[in-house]
Amino acid sequence: MARLIADKYEQHKAETNARFDQLKANEEELNRIFAEIYDMVGEVPIEVEDKYVSVTRIFDTAEEIPESFKGNKYVQTKRDVIKSLLSYAVGCMMGRYSLDEDGLILADQGAMRADYLERIPNPTFMPDDDAIIPITDEDYFGDDDIVAHTVEFVRVAYGDENLEENLQFIADALGGRGSSRQVIRTYFLREFYKDHCRTYKKRPIYWLFDSGRKNGFKAITYLHRYTPDLLARLRTDYVHEQQERYRTQISNTETALETCARSQRVGLQKRLRKLQDQLKETSAYE
Repeated sequence: MARLIADKYEQHKAETNARFDQLKANEEELNRIFAEIYDMVGEVPIEVEDKYVSVTRIFDTAEEIPESFKGNKYVQTKRDVIKSLLSYAVGCMMGRYSLDEDGLILADQGAMRADYLERIPNPTFMPDDDAIIPITDEDYFGDDDIVAHTVEFVRVAYGDENLEENLQFIADALGGRGSSRQVIRTYFLREFYKDHCRTYKKRPIYWLFDSGRKNGFKAITYLHRYTPDLLARLRTDYVHEQQERYRTQISNTETALETCARSQRVGLQKRLRKLQDQLKETSAYE
């Protein structure tokens, strides 16, 4: 079994596109048969335009999509496929899905990780304990950070030996600057929730808590794992913790400014202003 996401993608693309070609051929054959039955050969079109075939067709990039597919809402790119993979990964983080069993796992109001473990006692990938996953512009929450969860998901699903190559494939598909982890972080920070709301027709199953434009604090929770104390836990275990981390970073940056070389001063001053703005925004949000 292939352990590279690149190989899995190529396999998925080949199977998907073969289904597209088969459906198109079937529809054209039906058109030909009915045209002969009703003696209308030459009077009605036999060919089916690509944009009217209602199954997925995958292209590596948007630039590769031919004009004949314009208007086909089922067309996907490699980026779309990888975004779907990340969405599934988040589902596994929340306990909605599992690598060990098909279908929905936790989808009842008030479900907890204990309910997940009753159904899957020894999961390949362990869901988050409280279904609160912070999304921050730097790694402030260690193993609870959404990028850390994503890295662990990729490691468990595809193996240690291909981890970095698989993360780079994801990053290359998403596009952006920086390391693979930085690209993935930027996607979650800026685009993931918009994509999620679009997928679920503005009825999201994950809820975003967002302090504002400075990205001082963001976290997603899972609708079906909502409990009455969720907001209290979010405030004390996450927002307060984030404020303390900002205060520590501000103090460290101010200390560094006192002894830094002139070439470093502009960068440190910029970072200090950013941290101060984020602390102010997070405090107002709290």
